[in-house]
Amino acid sequence: MNLRGSRYRPGRSLVTGASSGIGEEFARALAARGSDLVLVARREDRLTTLATELEQNHGIHCRTVAWDLSEEASGRRLREVVPEQIDLVVNNAGFAVQGPFVDSDADDFERLIAVDIRAVVDICSAFLPDMIARSSGTIVNVASTTAFQPVPSLAVYAAAKAFVLSFSQSLWFESAQHGVRVFALNPGPTRTEFFDVIGDTAAATGSYQTPTEVVATAMRTLDSRRSRPQVVSGRMNTVQAIAAGLVPARILLPVLARMLH
Repeated sequence: MNLRGSRYRPGRSLVTGASSGIGEEFARALAARGSDLVLVARREDRLTTLATELEQNHGIHCRTVAWDLSEEASGRRLREVVPEQIDLVVNNAGFAVQGPFVDSDADDFERLIAVDIRAVVDICSAFLPDMIARSSGTIVNVASTTAFQPVPSLAVYAAAKAFVLSFSQSLWFESAQHGVRVFALNPGPTRTEFFDVIGDTAAATGSYQTPTEVVATAMRTLDSRRSRPQVVSGRMNTVQAIAAGLVPARILLPVLARMLH
C-alpha cells in the first residue's frame, strides 16, 4: 500500500493492447515512472518502435511479445513466455462489434468474447497466484462505461465489459485480503483507433476523453491509499454511469437506441 502523496512505481509491468491508444499511453506513463515493461499486442512493428523509444527516453528495459489474445489459453501460454515477476498487469486489449446482433458475424462475436472476456480471465488466472503468494501486486482490468447498462448495437461488447466489471469487483474483494489490488478502469468514449473502427455514433454512451486523460485517472487511483473495486474516467462519464443504474431499462434502451442510430 502506497503512503499518501507517494507515486506508484511497479518494478515490472505487463500491458496488453500496448501498440496503440490507452495501452500505449499506459506504457508511456509507466515508463516515465521507471517501470520496466512487457508490451503485448499483435502488431510487432508498432511494439518494437514503441519499446525502442521508451528505452531510449527513460532508461528502462522493455520487452515486446507479439501475441494474439484470441487464441485459446492465451494467458497461460503468455505466462510461460513471461516467467519473471510482474508487479502490475494491465488487461487493456479489446475490441467491439457494432450493429444489430442478427446482422453481425458469429465468428466476430466469438473472437470478441475470446479477447474481451476469456483472455482477461486467463491472464488473471496466470499472474494473480504469484501476486497472492508474495502479498504484492496490482491488476487493472480495462472495462468501459458500457458496462453499466445494455447498449443496443453494441450488445455483445457491452455485456462483455459488464462481465469484466463484475469479475474485477469480485477479485478486488478476494485479493485485498492478501495485499493485492485489483480494480476495473471504466473509460467512456476515448479518441483512439477503437472509434475509427466502430464509428463515432457509439460515443453516445459517454463523453469523449483522450488516452492521456484515461490513463491519468488510472494512475491517480494507483497512487491513492484508497482501495477501490472500480473507477470511471471523467466526471460526466461518472454521472452518466450512475444515472444509467437508476433508469429502468424499458426507458433507457429506446433512448440509447435513438442516440446510437
